[in-house]
Amino acid sequence: MGQVTVRVNGYGHTIGCKDGEEAHVFELIAQIEAKAKLIRSMGGQFSEARMLLHVALLLADEAGDLKAEMARLAAGAGAADPRLAERLTGIAERIEGLAGALDAAGTEARAPGAASPMSEEAPAAGRG
Repeated sequence: MGQVTVRVNGYGHTIGCKDGEEAHVFELIAQIEAKAKLIRSMGGQFSEARMLLHVALLLADEAGDLKAEMARLAAGAGAADPRLAERLTGIAERIEGLAGALDAAGTEARAPGAASPMSEEAPAAGRG
């Protein structure tokens, strides 16, 4: 098991993590330290516990906003699927209708008793 020593708000902390996750822990600590700097820039003196509470509140607020955005996007994606399915069904029906009309037009264009180009009675190309 890995361990990293980090500094947040001037205080050192040893954090345990899985081997190979050390870099990720440092990335997370950088986010926490950035929030701590933001809070310090607003002025006032905070104990370490109070500072970390404010950092946690900021991060929880961001997480809540992201969850709400994900839910909104998921709801929008779900609503888009039925419309897309309806449009694709309509297009498929139109294609089938056109294919049927072309088939009927081809049948009417042939004289009664004339051989179909696909039948065995039609002369093969190159024979003759």
